[in-house]
Amino acid sequence: MSDPDTVAAEEGSLSGLKLASHAPLDDAQRAGRMKCSRCGASRMFYCYSCCALVGLDPHDVPSVKLPVKIDIIKHPNETDGKSTAVQARLLAPQDVTIYTYPCIPDLDQSKENIVLVFPGPDAMTVEKLWDYFSASGQPKPKRLKVEKPNDEAETHTCPIQRVIFIDSTWNQTTRIITDERLQALPSVELKSRRTCFWRHQRGSPNTYLATIEAIYYFLKDLHDQYLPVYKGEYDNLLFFFSFLHKLINKAKQAAGKL
Repeated sequence: MSDPDTVAAEEGSLSGLKLASHAPLDDAQRAGRMKCSRCGASRMFYCYSCCALVGLDPHDVPSVKLPVKIDIIKHPNETDGKSTAVQARLLAPQDVTIYTYPCIPDLDQSKENIVLVFPGPDAMTVEKLWDYFSASGQPKPKRLKVEKPNDEAETHTCPIQRVIFIDSTWNQTTRIITDERLQALPSVELKSRRTCFWRHQRGSPNTYLATIEAIYYFLKDLHDQYLPVYKGEYDNLLFFFSFLHKLINKAKQAAGKL
């Protein structure tokens, strides 16, 4: 049986999100699994191998615009079906790219400010990003235009242009995090939050987030620090995640496991 307080906390952290309608997902779930048009595998909602929608029209799925580019480096042994990284790519295709290690993106810090989201003794908070890059004498800030209701636009400054996330179990991260190509990147540690992931790693604290959660919370913290008041701009990154969370909890309740 799950701790009632834990269940309530999980549901609370996903409540109040400004999400696109889940009605298409409800319809797709009732229709059942379908074959991916690319690889022919039986899938529900999307094919995690091909990064393609299955049983859904692209217009049924929200498109999220991000303030920075995101690169996800996936461990080669990470099970595709258990990873939430593909959700970020499907929902923000213009700003998210997934690499399978040892392939990684070209990381040229002379052209843009890049950070790695990973905890550690030298990791800074999101609040410290501006001071860190300004101290170099070449902050290379990114200027973002934010539209206002009166058709005007405000310009705000973001200290970074690109963010790297590692998609793997915690036991697998060492192989990637010690890669010399990542050693020069400054690291950022997220505020402690409780995961809602239903595939929580056994023996790990409940503050270990799924990749899509980590991306969402990082962007939200970045927005809160450097952009106008957050109004749910990135909530739809949890479009699939919140629906699957609700679906799986409902199934557990029916089976008497909650």
